[in-house]
Amino acid sequence: MEVQETRVQTDRVLTIPNLLSMARLVGVPVFLWLVLWPEFGGPNHDGWAILILMASGVSDYLDGKLARKWGQISRLGQLLDPLADRLFVLSTIVGLTWRGIMPWWLTALLLGREVFIAALLPFLRRAGYGPPQVNFLGKAATFNLMYAFPLLLLTDRHDWLGTVAFIIGWAFVWWGTTLYWWAGILYAVQTRRLMRSGAVAD
Repeated sequence: MEVQETRVQTDRVLTIPNLLSMARLVGVPVFLWLVLWPEFGGPNHDGWAILILMASGVSDYLDGKLARKWGQISRLGQLLDPLADRLFVLSTIVGLTWRGIMPWWLTALLLGREVFIAALLPFLRRAGYGPPQVNFLGKAATFNLMYAFPLLLLTDRHDWLGTVAFIIGWAFVWWGTTLYWWAGILYAVQTRRLMRSGAVAD
């Protein structure tokens, strides 16, 4: 786990990676609105919601890659990237659960992991560190879930495409959920090590 001590290479705000992260943040309420609209008597625009999810997944890959390649790692980017990831995951969980596409037990598993990570923050602050940055496992988990969520939306269809989406989507769900919790446990282990090293230093 990397904490917010990572070397910042630029203090610029309007960089391409930061703009990509900002675009993902803007996409969160639009996506949620599209998913929930049918529940309030509106038309079904799941196709557009899926496109937004796909665009989010691509931009999530690009912002980090471009930031490193172009030397545009910034403090703002270190905050925006994981924030956009978590908000997209949370909004998708809310939307799919409300629609009855995602079962409550899976919702509890994914939200429980977020509560688990949030519980680590006071310990990190006490040791003088900021929120943890997303590590490789966390990114892999997010990618799996971002592949799973559009497929789960397609399971609402009652044809062969819905059946195929169900099989592949749930495979990604299990991989993503497992990696999501695995990354969370690694965060806890690293937090414990930081707390111990801080106690030794004192």
